[in-house]
Amino acid sequence: MRISLLPVAAAALLLAACESDPATTTTTTPTATATAPTATTGIKAGSLEDFRVNVGDRVFFGYDKIDLSADARRTLERQAAWLKQYGSVRVVIEGHADERGTREYNLALGERRANAQKDYLVALGIPAARLSTVSYGKERPAVLGSNEAAWSQNRRGVSVPQVQ
Repeated sequence: MRISLLPVAAAALLLAACESDPATTTTTTPTATATAPTATTGIKAGSLEDFRVNVGDRVFFGYDKIDLSADARRTLERQAAWLKQYGSVRVVIEGHADERGTREYNLALGERRANAQKDYLVALGIPAARLSTVSYGKERPAVLGSNEAAWSQNRRGVSVPQVQ
């Protein structure tokens, strides 16, 4: 069965044309691109919020793992594209672990996770000089709790742009 995409594309274009509100629509020029708010969200392009909401600031790891999942690699690829667009932004990559294990072990694990992210971003063309890492181990949980739901959210790496 063949499905024609032409009617779907035409409908999408019609909806997009009808959806814009003249009061919130912004136009950008090449020099204003980095500071103009996006029409749909009101988020300033190039801001920390832009990075968090539109790119994604964190990746998650398996238990006692440092390897990057396909999901994590996609997020880091979006981060690299954003960082290439905003070439003056530096990033601190935070490595985190869940509450299991000793403090020392989790600090080392968080460091390895942060370095895995950094290495992938460098491989994607981001200069290593723009990236620094820090490990918090299990000291800064995102979610409190002693169960897999909490642990899975705490086994993470967070990229924090240093936006002026």
